[in-house]
Amino acid sequence: MQNNSQSRPGGEIIVDQLVRQGVDHVFCVPGESYLAVLDALHDASINVTVCRQEGGAAMMAEAHGKLTGRPGICMVTRGPGASNALAGIHIAKQDSTPLIVFVGQIETGMREREAFQEVDYRAVFSTQTKWTTEIDDAARIPELVARAFHVAMSGRPGPVVIALPEDMLVQLATVADAPRVEPVESAPAPEQIKQMATLLADAKKPLAILGGSRWTQEAVNDFVRFAEKQQLPVAVQFRRQHLFPSSHPNFVGDIGLGINPKLLKMAQEADVILLVGGRMSEIASQSYTLLDIPVPTQTLIHVHPDSQELNRVYQAALAVNATPSQFVNACAGLAASEQNARKDYVDTAHAAYLAWSDPQSVSTPGALQMSQVMAYLETHLEPDAIMTNGAGNYATWLHRFHRYNHFNTQLAPTSGSMGYGAPAAVGAKRVMPQRQVVCFAGDGCFLMHGQEFATAVQYGLNIIVLVFDNGMYGTIRMHQEKHYPGRVSATNLQNPDFAAYAVAFGGHGERVEKNEDFGPAFERAVASGKPAILHCLIDPQAITPTATLDQLRAAAEKSQAK
Repeated sequence: MQNNSQSRPGGEIIVDQLVRQGVDHVFCVPGESYLAVLDALHDASINVTVCRQEGGAAMMAEAHGKLTGRPGICMVTRGPGASNALAGIHIAKQDSTPLIVFVGQIETGMREREAFQEVDYRAVFSTQTKWTTEIDDAARIPELVARAFHVAMSGRPGPVVIALPEDMLVQLATVADAPRVEPVESAPAPEQIKQMATLLADAKKPLAILGGSRWTQEAVNDFVRFAEKQQLPVAVQFRRQHLFPSSHPNFVGDIGLGINPKLLKMAQEADVILLVGGRMSEIASQSYTLLDIPVPTQTLIHVHPDSQELNRVYQAALAVNATPSQFVNACAGLAASEQNARKDYVDTAHAAYLAWSDPQSVSTPGALQMSQVMAYLETHLEPDAIMTNGAGNYATWLHRFHRYNHFNTQLAPTSGSMGYGAPAAVGAKRVMPQRQVVCFAGDGCFLMHGQEFATAVQYGLNIIVLVFDNGMYGTIRMHQEKHYPGRVSATNLQNPDFAAYAVAFGGHGERVEKNEDFGPAFERAVASGKPAILHCLIDPQAITPTATLDQLRAAAEKSQAK
């Protein structure tokens, strides 16, 4: 503990702990319940981003956690403010992202009277966090904040919620500051690496699948070298595409929604699956059908930083409790594979990925086609551009046709949360202003947190938001046509002029209706130096890369008629 002989109010002690933990950004919506913390931030060396809605603030902080590997910090007021933040907390939970949310709380002497905006945070948030606590004594702030950083980062990362009673924040205490917390690393035993090497050496059709969090640029680079030496085809889990370069000859695609049928077959027929970092949850597992439960048909080697995740759903032939970094470090000395026949196996799978991810291979209705948008972006985006998105069928195009070749270039919720793309773009640009940041958003998705475009303008963050407007909640409409053909209910939308929306906030906005107009509009958006929205009009029939709404409806009606 660092000595500090001065008596300080709780609000100041909170901020001093954040400084000690290396925090450089806080995302917040201000509230009277934590005024003492806001006052302490006034003189601190921490950048404060004032957001327009607590859900957006939590998502920005979650994006910060994804990009840095250390907890993003969000501050919200009590009651409704905390409730709004739950969407971002849920994302951090399912995405294994370190996040700490500080929530204002009523005075301790008012508890259990249903005081103004009173909430029992332990009861409300405990199922969605790794730890939820309330600090009653200002002298315990260093201890509990340090613990929050440890909990948020270690094992399987996730969110922590800390409630701050108003009277505690003005309470004076003389207490030492806690030192900086580093995440706990877990490493494989040497005999586990030997066993894994034997399993891989004997495999005819192995497949590596990367997922989860706690990756670093060095770990990604090391795994690339490991895959080359072992002649391993490498896939990535849903919305974890930045974990392996798409252009690398060992890359075979992403295992998620709209999976390449050839990759699906490859995973089903694999004799050994090396799963590193991920949980193989519902989306990646194709609704828990890819691997048998509890014992997969494939020989499963599961590497995960949290022992509680190992053998939780799938009983692995070899379960290794290790972080990705420590695992690849332990693999560095393994001899190269002598399975020369695997080179053709890998080459065939990579060729299948290249064909699947070629935007020119598909055609859809409409004057502005998503395939042409993707073809343009693939040749004009900066190599390390950060791509963000929320949830919706529009994201299928980004996941399938964009080739992620650099670590930390993808911000997308594995939880499938709508509204994530815009605040994530703001958070990314705030933390990494030198990087190009492009947000994909559907018309329904964007307006869930579109007000954070004002935050981008306020801080001069020249993000580019591509709003794909087909006048409906497209994913739900797709499912309606599959299950209740012709019975459209609660999915149509009447949208504003999103280009005018951008201009009204002080940004750059343009309407794009034809293929030939997209490139020049994108270039003008970049040149403007302002936050920008390109309002892209998409034919409602172009619901997926492979089927129209009419085709889906006809297929469902034919099936029901049998």
